Amino acid sequence: MPADAPRFTEIVKRERSRLGDFIRRRVRDTAEAEDILQDVLFEFYLTADAVEQVGAWLFRAAKNRIIDRARKKKEQPLPAADDDEGRSWLEENLPDPSAGPDAAYARSVLLGSIQAALQTLPPEQRDVFVAHEIEGLSFADMSAQWRVPQNTLLARKRYAVLALRERLRAEYGDLTI
Repeated sequence: MPADAPRFTEIVKRERSRLGDFIRRRVRDTAEAEDILQDVLFEFYLTADAVEQVGAWLFRAAKNRIIDRARKKKEQPLPAADDDEGRSWLEENLPDPSAGPDAAYARSVLLGSIQAALQTLPPEQRDVFVAHEIEGLSFADMSAQWRVPQNTLLARKRYAVLALRERLRAEYGDLTI
């Protein structure tokens, strides 16, 4: 919590609407604009005591976040559930165990390989990969929960994907699920 909590609260009340309008004029997706606003306010929360020119700092931080997002290739998490039964993407794309013993065996081998490949990753990379791809968390949510910059999380995810591809390619060639 900032040392001067009333100052922080007053600044957020005063600047939130104006800052939100600034971001929404530059970002078409309302949810993404809200994510950027929340990221900037959270970053301000963490550094409020060190910021002197608050208005300028907030708008510069928002502009930098907008530019960062525009530069990055937008990554989509795997769909969480594609059917009425609530099965995950992984569940939908693995062989159905009820299709016979060959399918059940192939499924168990693939799951074992994926699990083993995940275990070879450094914990930071594995946690980001699982949270984003399997649990469907956004990088903004992870950043807020874990207090790690989004760029760091993106880099960890990229390294995880590259390592997993390499490991699974060595085992299965170009087989894709």
